[in-house]
Amino acid sequence: MAQSKASNVSAYLEELPVERREIVSAIRSVLCENLPPGFSETMVYGMIGYVIPLSVYPNTYNGQPLTVAALASQKGYVSLYLMSIYGDPALSTWFVDAHRQLGKVLDMGKSCLRVRNLDDISLPIVGQAIAKVSAEQFVATYEAARAQTRTATRRANARSTKTRAAAQP
Repeated sequence: MAQSKASNVSAYLEELPVERREIVSAIRSVLCENLPPGFSETMVYGMIGYVIPLSVYPNTYNGQPLTVAALASQKGYVSLYLMSIYGDPALSTWFVDAHRQLGKVLDMGKSCLRVRNLDDISLPIVGQAIAKVSAEQFVATYEAARAQTRTATRRANARSTKTRAAAQP
């Protein structure tokens, strides 16, 4: 499915073919049951998102809510984006190792799990992963990453200025 135009989660689920709706609904149920306080379910970027609302934390670089997780039906699979795993290498290692101990080899990028059927992942581990990061921890990780980005940009600009100054006669 291309990016959905659905305005709410119910409409999004209705758009899906039955077999995809079953996978998305099962993952969604686990996410909702384990989502820490401070996060809300909504539609973001044409998919189901779990966010810190702008009314709670408006200071984002792009004016969009901070998204800790998202769920989408793609052409050949369901995508589960877990940004808390992307932002925490120790949590990422735990997540992959926990699946490996169950004999599962994840089809995974840095934050995106590609799920073709529910046997591809462990729903209890997904639930534990989403529960492990509070809204406060997620904001702190976001702010630390943004600070590093701004610092890196300032350093690069300073180096560039020095290089240009040294090159001028």
